[in-house]
Amino acid sequence: MPAPLIRHPFMSQTALAECDGQAMVQAMLAFELALVEVQERQGALPAGTHCAMCERLETHAFDLDALAAGVASGGNAAIPFVKQGRAALPEALKRYWHMGATSQDVIDSALMLLLKPRLAALDALLLRCRAAAVELMKTHEQSVMVGRTLMQQALPITFGVKVAHWAIGLEQARRRLVTTELPVQFGGAVGVHSGWGEQGLDFMDALAERLGLAAPVLPWHTDRQPIHALATALDAVAGAAEKAALDVSLLTQTEIGEISEPGGEDMGESSAMPHKRNPVRCALIRAACRQIHGHTTVLLNAGAQPLERGLGEWHAEWSPLIDSALSLEGALEQLAVLLEGLEVHPEAMQRNLAITGGAIMAEPVSRLLAPVVGQDAAKRISAEAAETARIERRGYAEVLAEHPEVQGRIDSAELERAADPTLYLGSTQKQVQRAIDWLGTP
Repeated sequence: MPAPLIRHPFMSQTALAECDGQAMVQAMLAFELALVEVQERQGALPAGTHCAMCERLETHAFDLDALAAGVASGGNAAIPFVKQGRAALPEALKRYWHMGATSQDVIDSALMLLLKPRLAALDALLLRCRAAAVELMKTHEQSVMVGRTLMQQALPITFGVKVAHWAIGLEQARRRLVTTELPVQFGGAVGVHSGWGEQGLDFMDALAERLGLAAPVLPWHTDRQPIHALATALDAVAGAAEKAALDVSLLTQTEIGEISEPGGEDMGESSAMPHKRNPVRCALIRAACRQIHGHTTVLLNAGAQPLERGLGEWHAEWSPLIDSALSLEGALEQLAVLLEGLEVHPEAMQRNLAITGGAIMAEPVSRLLAPVVGQDAAKRISAEAAETARIERRGYAEVLAEHPEVQGRIDSAELERAADPTLYLGSTQKQVQRAIDWLGTP
């Protein structure tokens, strides 16, 4: 698979570099050495065992190709890793290597260790997005634009309140993700610390503290709630990011042109059409998020695992779990740049408000007319005047004032107010301020 060309571009390059095969080996080694340290501290191993193992293994060159080949016969990378580690130890230490652990303990804990810095990076990116969104909200609190429902013009809103909804969605997902626990895994062959008695739980808790991971209530070999919680939290962020990118991409369309992606050398270029400035950042964000949604489906479908060890379900989790984090980090890197450099065009918003000849204000006009001419007539007159204004390119209020059923019956100033989009914004201004207060500051 030509991953560097068709898969990696949607991921964070920093994260890719930090989550390679060598990183997985180091995470597995960190688990094994921490286990030895914990067992030695609690008197289960001879003094000096941990230091002796560190001296032998911390600089040992594990054979990644052999590890990869070993997965085909053992079903996971921990089995060939444990073999290589034991082979590198002197005879006196071999018996203390991987004591009381099973392959799933190694793999699950290593994945949690790999994901821990990724969640920190995601949180930092979401805070960048939040700060950029707040600035946009403040700047465009009163930038009136068309609100659209079912892809059609509906009623006026402000760009500030639109950004507020993006920011709220992202922040809700961020707060969910930041509370998601990454638990250590240690239960031994069937999850009950066989051979260690009650001391096994003490080892598990001490191991969690040593590795900086959460201590679970019990080993979670086939209880995949931690994976379910993590996968859905990542997917929630992806959904919020995709929403913002979708809105931006729609508003950048040539015929709408209310905003533009930030420029840059070769950014958004077409292979055939020199005039184009494609919303490439939005495309990258949405592509990454769509893949995350697919990965989430795999993870959720693997949630119910048989007896004391999954048969394929556990194995199916590894790639989509890591890929989700890497793709989300890539998407948020793009989203942060997008929000920080978004070009907003209020003049285009004003143009689009007037494109229907005032029909966007037909509802408030109809409400004004109804007490005078009746409900049905009010709806008909407001629509007729909007169409006339559009065809003749005249002001909506002016056309209304001249309508034979309205002329002389309603003050022209009232008609002007009813037809003014800036006076029909509901609670938008307070919504923006309320959102800013709720979002707080990074």
